[in-house]
Amino acid sequence: MKKVHYREIEGRSAGYYGLLGLLGALVLAGLGSSYYMEHHGHWVTGMSNQIVWGMPHVFAVFLIVAASGALNVASISSVFGKTAYKPLAPLSGLLAIALLVGGLAVLVLDLGRPDRLIVAMTSYNFKSIFAWNIILYTGFMAVVAVYLWMMMERRMNKYAKPAGFAAFLWRLILTTGTGSIFGFLVARQAYDAAIMAPMFIVMSFSFGLAIFLLVLMASYRWTERPLGDATVYRLKNLLGVFVAGVLYFVLVYHLTNLYATEHHGVERFILLDGGIYTKLFWIGQILLGSLVPLGMLYHPTLGKSRTWIGAACGLVILGGLAQMYVIIIGGQAYPLVLFPGKEVTSSFFDGQVNAYAPTMPEVILGVSGVALALALVVVAVKFLRFLPASLADADVDPHYRGTQETAAPAAAKAA
Repeated sequence: MKKVHYREIEGRSAGYYGLLGLLGALVLAGLGSSYYMEHHGHWVTGMSNQIVWGMPHVFAVFLIVAASGALNVASISSVFGKTAYKPLAPLSGLLAIALLVGGLAVLVLDLGRPDRLIVAMTSYNFKSIFAWNIILYTGFMAVVAVYLWMMMERRMNKYAKPAGFAAFLWRLILTTGTGSIFGFLVARQAYDAAIMAPMFIVMSFSFGLAIFLLVLMASYRWTERPLGDATVYRLKNLLGVFVAGVLYFVLVYHLTNLYATEHHGVERFILLDGGIYTKLFWIGQILLGSLVPLGMLYHPTLGKSRTWIGAACGLVILGGLAQMYVIIIGGQAYPLVLFPGKEVTSSFFDGQVNAYAPTMPEVILGVSGVALALALVVVAVKFLRFLPASLADADVDPHYRGTQETAAPAAAKAA
């Protein structure tokens, strides 16, 4: 492989400033939505005493999970020694930090009292998984920042591999902690499952790589830099493996629940009688978010078109949001089982499916987290060298064979 040269983007075009302006407007709209909800109270949202995690949490958890997966490309190069992924490692680390910042911003602004975060940061209850995650999230940003420094500073390159190992282990622990938030909640029938932790890890691989591939293709197309087919095809094939992995864990999760009689009610609710949650599961998550992208990525014709690859990535992202909606909100909508085997009725909605409909401020706040993450990437690539000047096959593919390299031996043989 030839030596890879990293360059900032010019960032002076009308398109660049237009994109940055659009993302900035969405961030400001998210801040306005947060102020509106905090000023008037959460009664203006679709949330209630029964459903306390709404649409902002769907976006926040999705971004946090995707942040871990976005670092996967860098981990493959440093931990597993795959040199073809090495030129992509700086962008991978940058996107991981940006997505985590976007997710945490939504999470903090959805608290209703953001100042309470100070209490959470200064008074730790180590019996709470939430306390663990505060350490994991802040530590992840620090570890990845050090990893980026080791990669981008020439005199520190010898420490890049140990830093990569540390970042790889930290991201696995982080995603395990995020999945354990739901796996440890024994009060909810849809949660309380140890498989949540590994399922969230595989989900992070899928969501993060889909976002990374879209950002990579958009960056090189808009800056008119060469991006070889070998890089794109390698990443899209890996994405297909991760999407199939998510499907496998979802299948095992539901089969395990169906085997236990105590979970038959919630499984019937999600798979058959849940209304919007059932539709989002089968149409959004399984069909459009998994089966259709798999068919597109591995199709002999569509799988070679960057337009269709980008569309598949978009469907994986939308399917991931649908999956988060079903897990987070669908899990809360199913009534608490206070007395197993008994019917419970009271004036406090016991035994009734909890209603929830996201409001516009909630959606805007969630979208602003995505906009903040992308805005950080857009600004960073303008001032720092995260993008290689060329990702053409001849520059980054160790197995590339140019026309001159193949023609010369043939000519010598003929002579």
